[in-house]
Amino acid sequence: MNDNHTPRNEHEHVLQEDLDGHTIEELTDYLESGRNPVNPSIEDSPACQRALEGLARLRTLTSTALEEEARSEPDVEEHWLRGVVSSIVAESRVGRRIPISDPDPSADLAITEGAVRGLVRGAEEAVPGVIVGKCRFLGAVEEPGAEIRISLEVSVLYGLPMHSLVTALRREVAKRIEQHSELQLEAVDIRVSDVVTRAKEEERP
Repeated sequence: MNDNHTPRNEHEHVLQEDLDGHTIEELTDYLESGRNPVNPSIEDSPACQRALEGLARLRTLTSTALEEEARSEPDVEEHWLRGVVSSIVAESRVGRRIPISDPDPSADLAITEGAVRGLVRGAEEAVPGVIVGKCRFLGAVEEPGAEIRISLEVSVLYGLPMHSLVTALRREVAKRIEQHSELQLEAVDIRVSDVVTRAKEEERP
């Protein structure tokens, strides 16, 4: 598990600025309420929407596959979850501006780095058992035609074929980048930072 030594109040202050004034706790509570009553400031914020999508995927996984571990090691599990949630929310910010070509020379089209990060994170839906943590774009994404690398830190569920999962995730990320952006992808680097285990039958009381 990765240790986060950033003071809680300082970290939340940064995330508030990145997500149009909303904190992790606010977004989590809003998601758990079924997004009711509707909060226009959250619904109209692209950064909040990307964060909510990531939180929703994480909640689906942790409420099923990780249920036993959460009961057997609550302190460790809470620390791990907070780290993943912090990455999702922090990286939902706008980031750099990635240009999109257009036949009209006067057009100035672009997509944000945060939006493409959301696209990359969504790849975990196609690869059950993998949770994307940190996601970084290495290279001059703001320069048309420049080659870039995507660096991912992921967690995988214990007992699943790690090599196959990493290969499948790499292919899915590359496919999404090719279909939905004009980035010239050199490579997708994936590091497995955590293996999330579940309580064994013989260890239960």
